[in-house]
Amino acid sequence: MITSEFERVSLPLADAFTISRGSKETAENVVVRLTDEGGMTGHGAAAPSPHYGETADTVEAVLPDLLDVVESVGDPHALDRVERRTRDRVHDNPAAHAAVSVALHDLATKRLGVPLYRLWGLDPDECPPTSFTVGLDTVDRVREKTADAVDAGYPVLKLKLGTDRDAELLEAVRDAAPDVTLRVDANEAWSPREAVERSRLLAEHDVEFVEQPVPAENPEGMRFVYERSAVPVAVDEAVETLADVPRVADYCDVVNLKLMKCGGLREAHRMIHAARAHGLEVMLGCMIETNAAIAAACHLAPLLDYADLDGALLLADDGDPYDGLDLSDGVIRLPDDRSGTGAEPI
Repeated sequence: MITSEFERVSLPLADAFTISRGSKETAENVVVRLTDEGGMTGHGAAAPSPHYGETADTVEAVLPDLLDVVESVGDPHALDRVERRTRDRVHDNPAAHAAVSVALHDLATKRLGVPLYRLWGLDPDECPPTSFTVGLDTVDRVREKTADAVDAGYPVLKLKLGTDRDAELLEAVRDAAPDVTLRVDANEAWSPREAVERSRLLAEHDVEFVEQPVPAENPEGMRFVYERSAVPVAVDEAVETLADVPRVADYCDVVNLKLMKCGGLREAHRMIHAARAHGLEVMLGCMIETNAAIAAACHLAPLLDYADLDGALLLADDGDPYDGLDLSDGVIRLPDDRSGTGAEPI
């Protein structure tokens, strides 16, 4: 038997988070709790994005249907059955599905007494470091945020670009952090020709790769950039679910997957292996999320080339109702002494 409940939480950010599409100071998440007959509880959360057609309101609207399926199945280990039936009941709403997926995996592996990565037999010593994101801001403020990230020990930074100040922002980051591994995310802000031109500037500043330089709705534009770019190209907005992987495989080097785009851990696992089969490198990213969601994503880290799992790191002190994994200095430390995802309410 499983009982369920959910709750909306508003998470204040440490600093306003700005990308080329807009800015936010809080993130709305919806936390899901699944409790078995013995009182053991699995935790998960949805971090919906309006860019993908979801809000906290839509998540709250469909969760009763999804959780009705979970309760009717009644077995947290019946992950395939629950996934199949919840997708039959609610076709879209991936963040809502992801919240249920994470909570089920958390509960199932708590009942087994093992950390989640053990369910897949993964090696906890093979996790890449997570990047830390520096959002759009004034040049001086970007320089300050970069210096703070360096002082905190983060070895990989991701810089948001997509303005007429891109060259100045990039130079400010490199002035403050000449030795860090640097990635750039344009969030669809450039035209194909702009992206190719900007890629030369990125190469001059030793940028590892550029993420989603042109709109996802322009695959030919992405191919134009991929064939001419001076740095490797990653896609994010252009790849949401498993079916998207083969579609993007001939115009990118890296795919950025997210639980909140694909609908949960099982789909993410399938997408990672599909990307490998197409010769692509894999990054797992996130939205701005509570540890109740981020912790689960971290358990997939041994399968990745790159991680961008800093969503909870961007929250204000005491802004997260959940404690999670230790990601200080960017190192993903998977626990061997905590079962489930490792996220617990504070």
